[in-house]
Amino acid sequence: MAVSNPARPGLFYGWFVVATCMFIAFLTMGSRNSFGAFVVPMEAEFEWNRTIVSWAAALGALLNGVTQPFMGYLFDRIGVRIVVMSGLVVVGVSTLLMAATGSVWYLIAMFGVVAAVGQSGTSMTNTAAMLSKWFRRRRGLVIGLNASGMSLGSLILVPFAAYMISLIDWRLSWIVLGVMILVLGIPLAFVFLHDDPSKKGLTPDGDPAPEGGAQGSPGAPAPPPQPLFAENWRQAFRSLPIWQMSFSYFICGSTTFMLAVHFVPMAIEEGINPQTAALIFGLMSGLNALGATGAGWISDRIGGRKNWLAAVYFCRGTGYVILVVSLLTPGFPVVAGLLIFAVVAGLSWIATAPLTSSLTAEVYGLKSMATISGVAFLFHQLGGFTSVLLAGYLREITGDYIVAFSIAAVMLYPAAISAFTIRERKYSVRYQTAPTVVAAAD
Repeated sequence: MAVSNPARPGLFYGWFVVATCMFIAFLTMGSRNSFGAFVVPMEAEFEWNRTIVSWAAALGALLNGVTQPFMGYLFDRIGVRIVVMSGLVVVGVSTLLMAATGSVWYLIAMFGVVAAVGQSGTSMTNTAAMLSKWFRRRRGLVIGLNASGMSLGSLILVPFAAYMISLIDWRLSWIVLGVMILVLGIPLAFVFLHDDPSKKGLTPDGDPAPEGGAQGSPGAPAPPPQPLFAENWRQAFRSLPIWQMSFSYFICGSTTFMLAVHFVPMAIEEGINPQTAALIFGLMSGLNALGATGAGWISDRIGGRKNWLAAVYFCRGTGYVILVVSLLTPGFPVVAGLLIFAVVAGLSWIATAPLTSSLTAEVYGLKSMATISGVAFLFHQLGGFTSVLLAGYLREITGDYIVAFSIAAVMLYPAAISAFTIRERKYSVRYQTAPTVVAAAD
């Protein structure tokens, strides 16, 4: 079978899939991360305290994690298009309905429950599993590009939301974000998302089809098996590497959700005006895109994804140390401290995603990757749930975020050690020279 490209000769169709996934992440995660810009105006109108508002975000993180394995299971069984489009409908409608917020229970139900469940359908664990089928040699790069869509969404939509709130009000701003998701995201997902390149008569990376047919056709040779290729998620969790990645992912969620919810309010309380705080957060998010794409690209070319993963956690921990020291140093310019942190932490924030997803695919295979990644992502969201509540509570009793951010700094170094000690050369298909199959145990 000859390789063809139904979209444009010379351009692999997989790049259209990548661009669509990026834009979906841009819309959904950009809108969700804009929540921090709404915290202060909603608190002012309803006289809520920070702990109450934190509950909505924390519960959202928890339910997003709990439902992710089920969404991953559906993805592995029925495919990406139905799962992602359904998620976009739920996220878009719930974002629109955030404009009707009148009580804390409504906020928790809409943002913490409905939107969070919808977000599971559009999450990167699903789209990364799909992209892993479309790309092999460039897997880290394309998953990094996918992750960068989340960062670019925060870079643009968080300052956009803050500007809209100042220009009109926070209720209309939620409506604008919801309409964008529904009108722009759903048609793109319907047109461009496809589960597997073989359904388009293509092979991964757009390479020429092997003799006997395209990947997935009867005559195509199967990829060589390797020690931990898993038929289901339970088999994967009987081995050590997924637990090492999941522990680090727990710390990852703890130290990123804290920023998504509390960074802008913290900056405002340190004397920064809301628009400037949102712009600094946007800068950090924009650097996320560079960090995620760069981490994926370099890990494709220089072996040892687990080494780069460890370096990312170490870098983020150092960023938190810099932030805490700058806040505790008398006379140190607050804006300068926040900007330094934004640069250091920004480059490492989402860089964990392409490295973890690529490593999961190469250690456990693609058959149940969405489910396996979904279970691992549950640990990420459990960390986020815990940290958002803890940071809000510590801020209430101490009056600032110093203790919360100090805890985050300390936690990231064990996460780096856990990632660094993964035995990648033993278990990753990138290092297998002969087809050997053994029990999935470490």
